[in-house]
Amino acid sequence: MEQLLEKQLMQATEVIENQIDAEINRLEKMTEDDMEKVREQRLETMKKEHKKKQEWLTNGHGEYEELAGEKELFDITKKSERIVCHFYRDATIRCKIIDKHLEILTKKHIETKFVKLNVERAPFLCERLNIKVLPTLALLIDNIVKDKIVGFTDLGNHDEFSTEMLEWRLGCSSVIDYKGDLSTPPDEKTSKVKRFGKKEKTIRGGQRGDDDDDDDSD
Repeated sequence: MEQLLEKQLMQATEVIENQIDAEINRLEKMTEDDMEKVREQRLETMKKEHKKKQEWLTNGHGEYEELAGEKELFDITKKSERIVCHFYRDATIRCKIIDKHLEILTKKHIETKFVKLNVERAPFLCERLNIKVLPTLALLIDNIVKDKIVGFTDLGNHDEFSTEMLEWRLGCSSVIDYKGDLSTPPDEKTSKVKRFGKKEKTIRGGQRGDDDDDDDSD
């Protein structure tokens, strides 16, 4: 067994060394013109990233915004590709817990628009999206509700979950650019990953894919 493991280790090491050698050879063969093209491509990428960031900021990304009503949510779907909408009620304490975490994440992930909407001002959407439990986060991508976070079940099922836990959960639905490991929840290192994002529905009408909501207790 030890000899087999040693052989496998040596093979893996050899593969890595060959990859490094190949990359070194490629870099050594690059001419000044090749290097200049690489620099130009990188510069162009940086310019596009900067322009996109400015567009996000112009559209109010980076600020956790409270919407006056349903119409405002329809309006921002025309400007923002990815939206996290917190459906809340003032009297629900756990909604304030979500607020605390979203205030942090909205500044960290300016690629996504973070908003909140009082359910009393959104009767059509609450019925349309089958929102029965608060807090509920609707995760929209290209005007489609790709997923929902209902209550705290996906966040460890307790009030003391970390901001990183909510960030991970949002990353599982691709509504933010998550840089960490999606295979393991930050607050539950030994738990297995749960796949999300199967529910898809437009907020205007019609639907795509499955629409099987899970009800949790408030």
